[in-house]
Amino acid sequence: MIITNKKILGRTRAQESSSAIERMYITMRHLFNRGFYKPMGVSGETLREALLLLRPEIYGSIGEEKAELEGLLYVVDRLPQGIEECTFINLTSDEGYANSHFKPIIPPKRRRNCYRIDDEQMNIEITRGRSEIYDILTHLTFIFVESHKISKRVIIDEEGTTVRDWQKLENAVTSTKKLTQKEREIAITHTANILGRTFNELTEAYPKFATESQPERLLHIVYWLGKLAIEETINNNKRTITFSPVLRERLGHHIHGEIWADTIKSALRKNGLLERPIHIISANMHSVMNSLFAKGTLKGADAKKDIFQTYEALSNSKNSVLRNKVEKSALQNGMIHIKDSSGTNIDIQIFDTDQIDFSNSEFKYLEETKANKAVIFVMDYAFGEQAYETLDELLKPIDVDGKNVHLDVKSISIMGKAGILEGGKGDIMIPNAHIFEGTADNYPFKNELSKNDLKDCGVDVYEGTMVTVLGTSLQNKEILKFFKNSTWNVIGLEMEGAHYQKAVQAASKVRSSINEDVKVRYAYYASDNPLETGSTLASGGLGTSGVKPTYVITKKILEQIFNS
Repeated sequence: MIITNKKILGRTRAQESSSAIERMYITMRHLFNRGFYKPMGVSGETLREALLLLRPEIYGSIGEEKAELEGLLYVVDRLPQGIEECTFINLTSDEGYANSHFKPIIPPKRRRNCYRIDDEQMNIEITRGRSEIYDILTHLTFIFVESHKISKRVIIDEEGTTVRDWQKLENAVTSTKKLTQKEREIAITHTANILGRTFNELTEAYPKFATESQPERLLHIVYWLGKLAIEETINNNKRTITFSPVLRERLGHHIHGEIWADTIKSALRKNGLLERPIHIISANMHSVMNSLFAKGTLKGADAKKDIFQTYEALSNSKNSVLRNKVEKSALQNGMIHIKDSSGTNIDIQIFDTDQIDFSNSEFKYLEETKANKAVIFVMDYAFGEQAYETLDELLKPIDVDGKNVHLDVKSISIMGKAGILEGGKGDIMIPNAHIFEGTADNYPFKNELSKNDLKDCGVDVYEGTMVTVLGTSLQNKEILKFFKNSTWNVIGLEMEGAHYQKAVQAASKVRSSINEDVKVRYAYYASDNPLETGSTLASGGLGTSGVKPTYVITKKILEQIFNS
């Protein structure tokens, strides 16, 4: 029998992409175990080739000759300022640098402590598990590939002679004087030639890169990426990424998650809440607090006719006075705030509903019942595999005077941001299962939330399966189209769902740490649509369009908790 089926004779682009992701993760784990590698050397070749084959949507034109600007902005906002200047990047555990003279550098879009050790070395503290390592290595691979695009365009010969554009950029960056508008535009002109971009494209991107301390940041980044790439090309002075021995020893042992969970259980015990019915919510640090306290706190000029306008006002970073009013009221009426000190970067809010005055809230009907004395426990967003580490530790019993005390967990609700495959930014996704990318693992569950619960909320709602991906920065349209069009009925992608559900199932059905019939709720609002050009994560945040879905989901979760 002669097989002529095209699907058998040749691999589809989606299959090639899936294999590339798998190769990247196997390679990254191997390099981690090895302890070091050179991203632009032989040891980093597999990562580079896989990323270039994959060409993820978030990295835009990585496979083309011209430089990628949106992807570069997305990445540098998640890496420490100054990393482009460093030849040596060391990934460490929490090893005591907080007690040193080194000043922590925290990237604006990713909470992690980083330390500039000297002119050549940057240390990045890893406290959120493997997903954080994969995230960083993927971003570093991208910027190093981009840096060699620069070097190829500016080096004329083997001696390292550079083009005039490069020399002009170098003069602008190394100048000690503040650039005038004319000098800035001249520098942008030369940089545009180096990057293969138009003057207009760079002019539009320029203010997005600028910071208060570094207004000419785009020029600085391009120059140093190119400078180190030239060093690698001409002098073979390769950039090196290392993993500290302590990090390699600690990874996977839930050290930070255990400290985090113990702190929470101690707070519950100290406040007499340990044996009360507990409802866990994974969400941001404002939606539950505002839903419970904003209406009763903000009156007169501060209040809006539409409650969602109030929530929008509270979401505005300029309205710190309003937010402080609500937080102060919450702290005086049953809220306990625990700022993380474990290294997980997951803050906590605990609400004792027995102390809340519901008479002026969105839930005024509860004033008579006091919400069945429920304790609402809100944890900030986890990152990838960290979701399993933290929830797994939290659901374990606590030792009280030599006796194991099990938490009376009634429900676990997960509200998160996700990429949507059908619909647009601000829409809502209600999953009935999570499937874990790259494996046969799947986690079906009975979701207490349904599409019908949110049908009249004024936001489009989709129901189906969610893919828990190994990294959002590794997805391309071919993989996403396969997810959407296959029998898996995938409506969106995120990074934590399967990890949360694995912890829930282990605690409820295997270890019997919590009730077997614990209720679970999952709902996501769309932060991006990676299938639409210009709607990926690299194109910018949700802005106020994320307010309504956030609070619609929060209100429905709270209503179900209070009515249970």
